[in-house]
Amino acid sequence: MASLTRLEAATRSALLRVREYHVELDLTTGEKSFRSITKISFDAAEPGATTFLDLKPATLLEASLNGRPLDVDALEDGRLPLADLAAVNDLVVVADMAYSRESQGLHRYVDPADGRVYVYGSVFLDHAPRIFACFDQPDLKAPFTFALTVPEDWAVLGTGAATRLAPGRWEVVQTVAQSTYLTTVVAGPYVAFETVHDGVPLGVHCRASVAEALEADIKEIFEVTGQCLDEFHRLFGVRYPFGRFDQVFAPEFSYLSLDHPGCVLIKELYLFRTPAPRSEHETRAVVIAHGLSLMWWAGLVTNRWWDDLWLGQAFADYMAHRVPSEVTEFTGPLTTFSARRKGQAYVADQRPSTHPVWIDGPDAMTALLDLDRISYFKGSSALRQLANHIGDDKLREGLRTFFARHAYGTASYADFNAALSEAVGHDLGDWADKWLGSANVTTLAPEFTVEDGKIASFAVVQTAPESHPVLRPHTIDIGLYGERHETVRVTVDGARTELPELVGRDAPRFLLLNENDLTYAKIRYDAASQAVLPEVLPTLAPINRAMVWASLLQGVLDGAVPAAYHLDLVARMLAVETELSIVIEVLEQARIDVADRFLDPALRPAALAKVADAARARLAAVEPGDELGLALCRGLIEFATDVAELRGWLDGTPPPAGLELDADLAWRARYRLAVLGALSEAEIDAAYEADPSTHTEQFAIKSRAARPDAAAKEAAWRSITTDASLSSYHLWSLAEGFWQPEQRELTEPYVERFFREIPEVARLRGDKVLDTLVLWLYPRYAGTPETLKLAGELFARDDLPLPLSRRGADLTDDLRRAVEARRA
Repeated sequence: MASLTRLEAATRSALLRVREYHVELDLTTGEKSFRSITKISFDAAEPGATTFLDLKPATLLEASLNGRPLDVDALEDGRLPLADLAAVNDLVVVADMAYSRESQGLHRYVDPADGRVYVYGSVFLDHAPRIFACFDQPDLKAPFTFALTVPEDWAVLGTGAATRLAPGRWEVVQTVAQSTYLTTVVAGPYVAFETVHDGVPLGVHCRASVAEALEADIKEIFEVTGQCLDEFHRLFGVRYPFGRFDQVFAPEFSYLSLDHPGCVLIKELYLFRTPAPRSEHETRAVVIAHGLSLMWWAGLVTNRWWDDLWLGQAFADYMAHRVPSEVTEFTGPLTTFSARRKGQAYVADQRPSTHPVWIDGPDAMTALLDLDRISYFKGSSALRQLANHIGDDKLREGLRTFFARHAYGTASYADFNAALSEAVGHDLGDWADKWLGSANVTTLAPEFTVEDGKIASFAVVQTAPESHPVLRPHTIDIGLYGERHETVRVTVDGARTELPELVGRDAPRFLLLNENDLTYAKIRYDAASQAVLPEVLPTLAPINRAMVWASLLQGVLDGAVPAAYHLDLVARMLAVETELSIVIEVLEQARIDVADRFLDPALRPAALAKVADAARARLAAVEPGDELGLALCRGLIEFATDVAELRGWLDGTPPPAGLELDADLAWRARYRLAVLGALSEAEIDAAYEADPSTHTEQFAIKSRAARPDAAAKEAAWRSITTDASLSSYHLWSLAEGFWQPEQRELTEPYVERFFREIPEVARLRGDKVLDTLVLWLYPRYAGTPETLKLAGELFARDDLPLPLSRRGADLTDDLRRAVEARRA
């Protein structure tokens, strides 16, 4: 499909003013497709002009403009030409649209637990034309009415007030003008939980088969939603602008959340069917706050073009970690951000596809691919740095001016910068150019001398890679740890910043640049601090421990910290760490990144056993009911090499720390046993048949693909590469299970097959699904020069789909780092 360009959008925006949409959807016409009838009223500034309509149907049945039939065969590449426009126009389009299994358009899901059917509209970024005909660009906002025909036992929700007109007939009216990509409808036998907070009706919805899990947590969800709602009212100076606020746990959802005004879709990952550690509840609070903040950042004020989409998402991520930590029971989001998400930004920012935080995409597809961990997590980090740079009061004043000035309209980053600069009293353009307009990450390192136990000189040196030489100003805290702990806030700028305010202070035993993790930069340690780091690390505040772990992981990826040293620290950490999010994040990084990719494969079995032993030893001391036990037990499974231990749990031996082997832990153990060749396909099938659900289905698929059996590998590969009917979840589960570091010899023939076959596989999938598929299917454990050669040959081609070429080039750069680190 053609990707809308900025020039095309500007031309169409200057020509058209959309008055309203009326969309009729009949969801009773079959299992493969639904009927869509769209009526659009719009004005044209130049009568007689020509434009085009966005439409991606299974079958276009008929279309008329001002009563004049249009040639349906003129539809090409998702565009229907509209010629000889009148000053005032009425357009009618009748089409059959295909249901999606990839969260692209109207997604249809059949619950394996009870056979009930659920649908929801997933229209981000350019999938609205898969549901209704439209002018699909963010600045052509209009009111919407959706009229739906559905089975009589279904309920309907959407971005507007939903009313049941008769059995099986519903209407959703969105009176506030909105962008096409911010509309949705949700329909099915969803179970609803409702309350009212500060005059705002709140609803939370899910499938009937998982309603018990939602009911157990509904009080917490409503409480977090209400607390964040109050804080956003206070910060933004504008009350919640869309009447009702619904949150829907969407099955088989390809995104963490999609945040339509008044109706947010959330991945069912955050609906806990089995006991989950509080860190996962905390993450759900972050997701709720993120979606709620976008009611202002996208719904109230919408980006004019996709190049400013980053602004709302970066601010939503910043607010999502800040607000829950300040107003809810969950105080650790900033620590979790430092431990994991910020590190993901550092990795992405050093790959070949690095780009500035702000997006300069010439078309919608480029903008979508640039909306990544840099836009979210580096953007979030930059905004946190900005808040520390100008102060919270000025930030809040600028936000209130921005929302008041552009409410219910569209705006650009220039509009936001103008509001913020007014609040600060000077233009922030130079700061923005360096932080938001330049790519990659700089490195900060201390240089100091000591005389007679006192600091005699002190400077911070900032370096940048030759490819991206821009240096940034940083407001940071410097922690001095000795007999007493001192924190000094400073601003560093340029290649070298002398800091006379530290001269004369006691020489620290350990020095920490960027204490409290206020800025976005790689941090290096002086030799003395590096030497005592293992001893000092457990004594630091949680956010500083998180930051140090993130910097250690970055050191492994840079080849500056040996993987074996990192894993040794992880084993030592497990004996003492109390912060749940750090245990969970560091264990995951240690296994997936360090042990599986960067460690010499010959050292891997002993390293896994050492970490597993440390987890087992800590578990022996954990009291029943301590949620740390669950995190440690999950980590033990991931690092397990003892088949008998996991088998024993499945056969009735109680897990440690008084834990119950619930469905989630049991499937984690089965998956690990499958990888180790100790679980048969018959056992996988029997376990799934005993508890059929989306969650268990994914584990079963993944486990089948993970078995070290040639026939199982070939079957998985054939399904991945040839079966276009698979849902995105089924596809991703197969790909996730396929490659295992324990099975390098077995899967070695598929390395060459990946690079030979993936271009054809790419033709079967949409861009979002393809991007994630490549992430899982790339042979990430085949860290050899031969693999790099194959990758170089493929990704040098200029005929590959953009998601494949970009993701593939990035993963190849990751693999190159692993090869070089192992060699070193």
